[in-house]
Amino acid sequence: MLLASTVLGGATPSLAAAAAAADTPSATSLSEVIVTAQKREENLQNVPISVQALGAQKLEQLHVTNFNDYIKFLPSVTYQSTGPGMSNVYMRGVAADNQSNHSGSLPTVGTYLDEQPITTIGGALDVHVYDIARVESLSGPQGTLYGASSEAGTIRIITNPPSTAGFSAGYDATVNQVSHGGTGYEFEGFANLPLSDKVALRLVGFGEHDAGYIDNVLGTRQFSTVFGTTIFAPGNPHNMGSIVNNAGFVKNDYNPNDVYGGRVALKADLSTNWTATASVIAQDQRNTGIFGFDPSVGDLEVTHFRPETQHDRWYQAALTVHGKIANFDVVYSGGHMDRRIDTISDYTDYSYFYDQAPRYYAKYFTDDAGNFIDPTQVIIGHDRFLKDSHELRVSSPQDERFRIVGGLFYQKQQHHIIQDYFVQNLATVGSVTGYPGTLWLTDQERVDRDYAAFTEASFDITPKLTATGGIRFYRFDNSLIGFYGFGLNNFYGSHTGEKSCFAPAVGNLGPCTDLDKEVIGTGETHKLNLTYHIDSDKLIYITYSTGFRPGGVNRNGGPGVAPYQPDYLSNYEFGWKTSFLDNSLRFNGAVYLEDWQNFQFAFLGLNSLTVVENAGNARIYGVESDVTWRPVKGLTFSGSAAYDHAKLQQDFCGLPPGQSCAGMLIQAPAGSDLPVTPRFKANLTARYEFEMGSMNAHLQGSVVGQTGSWSDLLTQACIPGTNPCVVSPVRGLLGRQAGYTTADFSAGVGRDNWSLELSLINAFDTRAQLYRYAECTIQLCGHEPYIVPSRPRTIALRFGQKF
Repeated sequence: MLLASTVLGGATPSLAAAAAAADTPSATSLSEVIVTAQKREENLQNVPISVQALGAQKLEQLHVTNFNDYIKFLPSVTYQSTGPGMSNVYMRGVAADNQSNHSGSLPTVGTYLDEQPITTIGGALDVHVYDIARVESLSGPQGTLYGASSEAGTIRIITNPPSTAGFSAGYDATVNQVSHGGTGYEFEGFANLPLSDKVALRLVGFGEHDAGYIDNVLGTRQFSTVFGTTIFAPGNPHNMGSIVNNAGFVKNDYNPNDVYGGRVALKADLSTNWTATASVIAQDQRNTGIFGFDPSVGDLEVTHFRPETQHDRWYQAALTVHGKIANFDVVYSGGHMDRRIDTISDYTDYSYFYDQAPRYYAKYFTDDAGNFIDPTQVIIGHDRFLKDSHELRVSSPQDERFRIVGGLFYQKQQHHIIQDYFVQNLATVGSVTGYPGTLWLTDQERVDRDYAAFTEASFDITPKLTATGGIRFYRFDNSLIGFYGFGLNNFYGSHTGEKSCFAPAVGNLGPCTDLDKEVIGTGETHKLNLTYHIDSDKLIYITYSTGFRPGGVNRNGGPGVAPYQPDYLSNYEFGWKTSFLDNSLRFNGAVYLEDWQNFQFAFLGLNSLTVVENAGNARIYGVESDVTWRPVKGLTFSGSAAYDHAKLQQDFCGLPPGQSCAGMLIQAPAGSDLPVTPRFKANLTARYEFEMGSMNAHLQGSVVGQTGSWSDLLTQACIPGTNPCVVSPVRGLLGRQAGYTTADFSAGVGRDNWSLELSLINAFDTRAQLYRYAECTIQLCGHEPYIVPSRPRTIALRFGQKF
C-alpha cells in the first residue's frame, strides 16, 4: 500500500514513467482498425466474423483506385470481368457459372456503399476509390444482417463522412505510361468544409483516363455458306461473297477508358442525440473496344468487325439518420440508385461460328432483293437499373450484458433490358416487326422485391464467453415481362418471339408480349455464434450461419420453363483473432466447411438462351487468414491468403435435382471443381518507412498470386443443332484459366503537406488471366476463347498535397 501510494503521489518519478510507458503504444505497435461489419463501430480484433479491412492509408499505399485494384488484395474474393463495370464477384468458392445474363440469377455476394446496397445483376459497381475510409470484406453468409445477395459474403465501401472538426482538403495528380499502350492520367481532390459547429459539407471530385493496350488488327472471316470470293467491306453490303474484313475498324490501343465523377455529402447535428447525413455520388464511365484478347490472333490483339463502345453512368442518393430513443440507438438508411448502360458489341463470332454449325446460319442473311449481305452483326444494348432501399434498425446499449439489434428492410430493384441483335440491311422478312435490321430482340422489364425483418442478440455468459443468435425472415417477389425472340416471319421456323406472343405489347416493350412470369417465396436464415476471449489480445469463435439467394423466372419456353428455386448456403466456421509481441504481430483467420444446397446454375440452352436450373449440391472447405507484423520501427509486413476446395457433389445432366440422369449426357460429373475460384490465392506486402534528410521516405513491394481455375462448370455438352447429340468438350475447348504471380513496387518521399511517389505496377508485365470466355455457346465459339488480362506493366508518378 505504501508503494502504491508513493507512486501515485509522484514520489518515485522513474516508476511513474515506467507505468506511463506501459500504457503507451510501442514504436512497433499496430494501429487499431475500426470496422462496422456488424452495423456498429468495433475494433476489428473484437469482431467474431471473418473480416478483412483495407483502411484509407492502406488503400493509398496499395495504389487502389478501382474494383480490380482492391479485389486482388482480398484472397477470399474472386471475380470474372469483361471490362470496367462488368465484373461478377464471388467469395469462398461459391460460384457455379460464368453467366451474368439479365434474366439469370442474382449475385451471391452483396455490395454496399456505406449503408446502402448497390448490388445489381449487371455486375458490381466499379466505384472509383478516392477519399474512402475503408473497404471491408465479410466472408461467409451474412444473411442475418444483410439478407439476399449476401449468401456467400458482403463487400462494403465506406466513404469518409463530413466532419465539423475543422477544414481539410487535398488533391492528387498522377500520370502513367502503359506498356504496349499509351499514356494515362488521373486527378482527384476533396474538401471538408465545416459550415458551423453543427453542419459540415464534404466535396469530392475525380477524373481518370486509362490508356488502351489491346490492338484491333486487320483480318478476315470467310463464311462457308455464302458462296463467292468478293471481299465485303463494311458499307458495301450488296456484293455477293463469303469474305468480310475489318479494315474500317483497325486501331492500336483499342480500349481506352475514361471515368469522372464526384460526391457531395452534408452532415447536420439536428439535436444532441440526432444526426442526419445526406449524400449524392455520381460517376460516368466511357470506354471503347474490348478488354480481352484473342490468342489465335496474337498477344493483346483481336480482329473485330464492328464498332464497340460502352457508356456506364450512375448516381446514388442516400440519407442516413442516427439518433437515440431513451437508451436505444435508432438508424434509418435509405437510398435511390439509377444506373444506365449503353453498349455496342461486335457479335461477328456468333454469325461466323453458327455458320459452321449444321443449321448453316449465315445463308439466311439477305436483303429484301434476295442479295447476300454482310453477315457481321452487333448487339446494341440499353440497360437501366433502378434500386430503392430502406432499412430501419434499433439497437440496445452495447455495453450491457444482454444486447440486441433488430430491424425492417425493403428493397425494390428494376431492370429495363433492351438487346438489339442488328444486321445491317437484313431483309424485312427476317426482322422483328417495327425494328428494321433486328434479327433478335430482347425488350423486358425485370422487378425484384425483397422484404425482411431481422434480429440479432448477444449475451455474455461469462466475462469471457459470449453467445450470439440471429434470424432473418424474408419474402421475395420477382417478375419478368416483355418480349424476346425472332420476328413473326423469321426464316428459322423458331416459335421463339412473335410466334409465341399471347398479348399485345406492354408499354413499349417490343412488338408484343411473349413473356409474363412471377415467382414469390418466403423463408428464413439464421446464425449461432460462440465467442471466447482468451485474454485482451486473443479470441476464438465458432459460427453456424446460413445464407440464401431468391428464386426467379426462366424466360425460356424450352426445358427451363419452370422457375428456378432459391438456393441456400450452410456455413460451419472456426475462427481466431490474435495479436502478439506487444501488438506488433496480428494474426487472424478462419477454417470453414460450407454446404451449398440446390444451387442455381445458369447455362446456354436451346437457341443459346440462358437457362437457370437448380443443379444439386456442392461442398466447399477451406481456410483464410491474414497477418500483419512490424518487427522494427518503420518496417511492416502484411499478407493474406485463402485456400478453397470446392466440389460438385452429384452429377449434373441438365435436369433439376431428384430427377434421374439415366441415359442422359453427364455434363458435369460429381467431383468436378466448381469454376472461377482458384484453389489458392495470396498476397504479401513489405513496406519500409524511414527518414531521408528532412523528408520522410518509403520503399514498398507487393506480390499477388493465385493458382489456376476453370471458367465454366460444364465439362461437356451437346453441340447446338445436333440430333442425336454430338458431344463437345466444353472445358477442353475453353481451356483452364492459368495461375499467375504479379509484383508491384513503389518508392516515395514527402515533407510537411506534400508527397511524391513513383510506382511500377505489374512490374514484370505478366499476362495474368482474369477471365476466359467465348462470345457465344462454348461448344461453337470456344475454339477461339478470349482472355481478359491484367493491365500490362504500368509506370506511374503521383504528386499530392493535403491542407
